[in-house]
Amino acid sequence: MADPSEETPPVTRQISRQSLWQNTGDEPVELRSASSRLVVDAAGKRIPFGALYEQQKTIVVFVRHFLCYACKEYVEDLGKIPKEFLQDANVRLVVVGQSSHHHIKPFCNLTGYPYEMFVDPEREIYRILGMKRGEASSTSVQSPHVKSSLLSGSIKSMWRAMASPAFDFQGDPAQQGGTLILGPGDEIHFMHLDKNRLAHAPINAVLQLAGVQTVDFTNRSHIIDV
Repeated sequence: MADPSEETPPVTRQISRQSLWQNTGDEPVELRSASSRLVVDAAGKRIPFGALYEQQKTIVVFVRHFLCYACKEYVEDLGKIPKEFLQDANVRLVVVGQSSHHHIKPFCNLTGYPYEMFVDPEREIYRILGMKRGEASSTSVQSPHVKSSLLSGSIKSMWRAMASPAFDFQGDPAQQGGTLILGPGDEIHFMHLDKNRLAHAPINAVLQLAGVQTVDFTNRSHIIDV
């Protein structure tokens, strides 16, 4: 891995702290409501969303549908975060999608993502936390994690849809995602809502905010020991 002092500083212009929640005491009512909603793991087990960050600081990344090429490439880079970086900082990493839980394992296999993944099939948590439907202009947005063009990425997504056992988008194509750093308990450290498919929070900026060592994503051959 390259010397961190020689790495290009992470892109941070897409990051903003957003005062979108109504505060009642220390915990926004939206997060309190979302915490009791259930997410589903790959085995179909349901747990409260709040259990993901109750005991530990947790980076929670909500993605669009699992056939979204931009989400696939973003999650591929999330999968390159070395496990020891998270362990040293005592930070948990979780991805939440909005499809059936049956799509979790194939998506993890496709992306090489080795960490926890859940789904919110009814998009209740997405709605409660204010994540957008529809797509704002992406002309000025350049994600450091998306390598495919709109045309090539869209073709890849369509091919994956056609090749899947059931022709579906594995979630609502209009639903946008977001990134939060939560916990332990009701601590809220950061919130970013995606405006479009390319408006993900840059991963190294999120890692810095969570107190996790950053990653050299230019080293595409880096192997993670999991």
